[in-house]
Amino acid sequence: MTATSRPTSRDVAHEAGVSQSTVSLVLGGKWAGRVSPATVAAVQAAAERLGYRPNPAARSLRLGTTRTVMLMVPTLTAPFFGSVYAGAAREAVRHGLGVVVYPWPDDAGPADSPFATPHEAIDGILASSMPEEVVERFHGTPVVMLDSDPAGRFPTVNFGVADGMRALVAHLAGLGHRRFGHVAATVNQWTFHIRHAALAAAVAEAGGTLARAAGALDIAAAKDAAGRLLDAAPDPAARPTALVCDDDLMAAGAYKAARARGLEVPADLSVTGMDDVLLATALEPELTTVRLPAEELGAEGMRSLLTLLNGTRPEPRTLPGELVVRASTRAPGR
Repeated sequence: MTATSRPTSRDVAHEAGVSQSTVSLVLGGKWAGRVSPATVAAVQAAAERLGYRPNPAARSLRLGTTRTVMLMVPTLTAPFFGSVYAGAAREAVRHGLGVVVYPWPDDAGPADSPFATPHEAIDGILASSMPEEVVERFHGTPVVMLDSDPAGRFPTVNFGVADGMRALVAHLAGLGHRRFGHVAATVNQWTFHIRHAALAAAVAEAGGTLARAAGALDIAAAKDAAGRLLDAAPDPAARPTALVCDDDLMAAGAYKAARARGLEVPADLSVTGMDDVLLATALEPELTTVRLPAEELGAEGMRSLLTLLNGTRPEPRTLPGELVVRASTRAPGR
């Protein structure tokens, strides 16, 4: 900085020994929970010494006016969405953005804004695991969809759930399973439609049979759905030897259904899930599942939204899952 030039946030960052993004958080009043009080004091003191005054136009950059993004999720109770938020928030902080979370059930229709003037309150939306019709009332607001139909009108970041289902079937078929049951979620979302289609195709290719029972995305409903599959065949020799569940929470319900009928997992019944949330290792035996990188989904979604806010439509992204084999699967009849 010369004697006659106006001090910049970079000058303040250098004076305080911090990053420019930290200076933005402190001087923008968004440091709570993100920056230590000692660092806040150092930044404020450096700004005072240099005579720095933020430029409102520069602070908004190219991203709009509020530096706030809204993450829409269908529920706050599923651990999966907490991980999505963690990834999105981690990436947002790097760019001086804040993230607000707005739960909107997937079956509730188009979302109403939680703000009186949404266009003045948020710069963009990340919508996770819901149909694009949910955000149709946010006309003109940049949107990136997570775990949603890539054929829609918005940019997407998705998981490779079809590959995950194929990997589960290949694992189970390799153990000798041919009678499969699908404990499916009654959720009208792209991700669950894809899981069902991929599972059915993979089972047919493996020469197996597939029965399906659906329920709400919770343990009690999954227990009922799994129970229907296990009770459908009067002859125990005809019932499924493996239950493939749409997520780990539903797998917990399948465990309960098996034990209510005197069946042991995996001696009498193999069970798999999808997601690999903490529940997968809390179950006994630990659950074979497909690990979906939920934090990376949130982070990559935020990066795509930043690209969109800067005037370029991001390319669709697909994040691969990873088959994690644990003790809930084994060869049938052993």
